[in-house]
Amino acid sequence: MSETSSLARRRFKRPGLALQLAFVLSLAILPLGLISVYQTYKLIEERQSLSGSALLEETQQAVSVARNVISAAASTAETLSVTMPVVRETPETCDAVLARIVAQNRDFIFAGYVDNRQGLMCSSDPTLDPAGITALETELRNPAPGLFVRSLGFLAGRATLNVTVPVMESGVFRGTVWVSVPLVDLNAALRRAAPDVELVLFQPGGEVLATEEFTDDRRSVLPTEGALDELAQRGRHTFRGHNRAGDLRDFAVAPIVEDAVFVLGSWAPRHQGLLVTNYAETLALYFPIFIWVIAIAVAYVGVHRLVIRHIRRLRSWMRLYAQGQTDFANARLDSPPLEVEYVADAFRAMTERLSEQDRRRQEDLEEKTVLLREVHHRVKNNLQLIASMMNMQIRATSNPGAKHLLRRVQDRVMALSAIHRYLYMARKLSMVRADKLLEDIIEQQVALGSLDEAGHSIAVSTKLDPIEISPDQSVPLSLLVAEAAINAVKHCDVDKDTQGAWINIALQETVPGTIQLSVVNSRVKHEGERVQPEGTGLGSRLIETFVIQLNGTLETVQEDTRFELHVTFPLAWHKEPDD
Repeated sequence: MSETSSLARRRFKRPGLALQLAFVLSLAILPLGLISVYQTYKLIEERQSLSGSALLEETQQAVSVARNVISAAASTAETLSVTMPVVRETPETCDAVLARIVAQNRDFIFAGYVDNRQGLMCSSDPTLDPAGITALETELRNPAPGLFVRSLGFLAGRATLNVTVPVMESGVFRGTVWVSVPLVDLNAALRRAAPDVELVLFQPGGEVLATEEFTDDRRSVLPTEGALDELAQRGRHTFRGHNRAGDLRDFAVAPIVEDAVFVLGSWAPRHQGLLVTNYAETLALYFPIFIWVIAIAVAYVGVHRLVIRHIRRLRSWMRLYAQGQTDFANARLDSPPLEVEYVADAFRAMTERLSEQDRRRQEDLEEKTVLLREVHHRVKNNLQLIASMMNMQIRATSNPGAKHLLRRVQDRVMALSAIHRYLYMARKLSMVRADKLLEDIIEQQVALGSLDEAGHSIAVSTKLDPIEISPDQSVPLSLLVAEAAINAVKHCDVDKDTQGAWINIALQETVPGTIQLSVVNSRVKHEGERVQPEGTGLGSRLIETFVIQLNGTLETVQEDTRFELHVTFPLAWHKEPDD
């Protein structure tokens, strides 16, 4: 679980090979992609410019009829302004001339001449009521050519586009000639000219002259950015913006009558910048992105097939090897690249060498273990042989003191024999179970022992924790327990008021890494008895020697009814450094 979580953390901190390759390829393709996007965008801008030029050209062509009508009206008015001083003296002749001009040109609805006193001198239709010309006072008194749109009452309220030209004699303003064109005809001409282009005729001052639809919302086709007079000042140009209806449009502005009349044309954008709608332009603009996606996909599939899947397979082999599987002679990768196959061959060769080394090491270990067990077995047999010889000597000796000394030596020999018997039979030689070893020794020394000739038995209780110690510690610990048990049996006493003699032996790990051996036996202090000083006998000296070998400390407590021996030593035994 911890290995999996650590792998997940490493994977989160460090991206995989596929992601790193995608990042490197992205950096490699990025300059080309930026150049391609820039060139494509400039191409689209150029096409937009061409689209603006096309709109401008189509706008000018669409208003050719209206331009011809207005130019014809202006030319006619200028011609009349020249001939008017000759024909105005005869009203009948003047009326006839104006009537003939209107009759010959179907685009004109009215022609007239007003003198500087604003009197209608002659007109194309003498039957019309001239009272309505008072509404044109401002335009007719202007000593300069002009254009204006009015609904003339004497023409049944029809909206007209009027062209005025002053009549000058010797630099003196004498009157004004004007020609009227029906506005409905101009609107129809604009509507028929280009169905996909919305057209507006206006003057430099911003006054609208004609539109395709002469309705209340006719000004909705005008742009929101900039007034008409500002557009006229900029001359011939194109731009993109929103009209007053909120639609995005391309606009074109151009003069059509000597900077006196301008046309505004607009249509829906043929190109939307980066958000192009044309399939070819979309493909051209987003082609670098397509190439990047395809390159990343191909690189990922290629790397996954050529590298990643083989690396994952090798990783699974390594995990199996870590779990104990060693036979990879028949393990093969599926069509790997030559470099990856070299890695797989090296891994198989490494596992084979390591497996062979492990096998040899295991054989050596088993051989040494067998030899070591044989050594312990022979030492145990030799010690038992010595104990048997000492037993024969004890039976042949009649001196009680000699028997006692020989039996004490025999007990020590049997304790050593028990150690080697345990080591010979133990499954694990590197560590020794102290509780099992000490149980055998205690049974030999005190389990069935008696206190005196009266046959008082000794009750032995043990509390031994399952503690593992090194073989070097087992020898002094076993001899220490044997010697302490022998002394406990020797000095154990029973009182007539007590239940009997007893010995308690305990081996516990009091704190982690620290072991305590306790041997407590019962005793009775008789009247006049003097306490012997500690450490005066051979057994006490041997116990002290064994405690030193264990790097431990010895503590004894002697009371009236009990004697306690406590030895504390470290579980990790530190050897003395060699000189």
